[in-house]
Amino acid sequence: MKQLKLENTSNKLFLMARELYEAAFPLDERRSEDARARVMMNPKYNFDIIINNNEFIGFLLWWDFKTLRYIEHFATTPQQRNRGFGKLILEKFMKSIDKPILLEVELPNSNINQQRINFYERTGFKLNQHYYELHPAHEGHLPVQLLLMSYPNFLSAEDVKRFIKKCHPGASASVTLAPTKVISVALYNEGVFNFVSRTLS
Repeated sequence: MKQLKLENTSNKLFLMARELYEAAFPLDERRSEDARARVMMNPKYNFDIIINNNEFIGFLLWWDFKTLRYIEHFATTPQQRNRGFGKLILEKFMKSIDKPILLEVELPNSNINQQRINFYERTGFKLNQHYYELHPAHEGHLPVQLLLMSYPNFLSAEDVKRFIKKCHPGASASVTLAPTKVISVALYNEGVFNFVSRTLS
């Protein structure tokens, strides 16, 4: 199994990855085609595809920051799901560099959301109980409530705020801490993040 970084959208393997990307993630969680092309020029961003026996089986889209790695999107093809490849890909990634890893999940308020959380927990990730909201870029859509999962350790509320303020790839430099302890972070034409400093009951 190989993990290969794509440098641009003209690579023929990008077309297969794009098809999976659009099928696996809802509109409000995806970058536009132009935004994908731009972000691939960022040296911190990695658009990695996974090849097994010369067959495309998935992708891992992640950011390499100084003190952590952040997985923005991860998916395997429908044909390869429930065959252990997802766990193998993550475990290899977790062992590759000695940095904490963060990723986002939706709240465990549905069976499929809980299944995703369970999957990441089985690989060693911790579910942190400090949530924030992604305001949708498209009119008529509801905000998405998100939690961070982390490896190898849990995060404090301050850790989560620091990540959103300093590292979240969607955030601009404009961050406002409100008296109600809500941080509003402007995104690159993709919505607004609000961090709510409280835990879920």
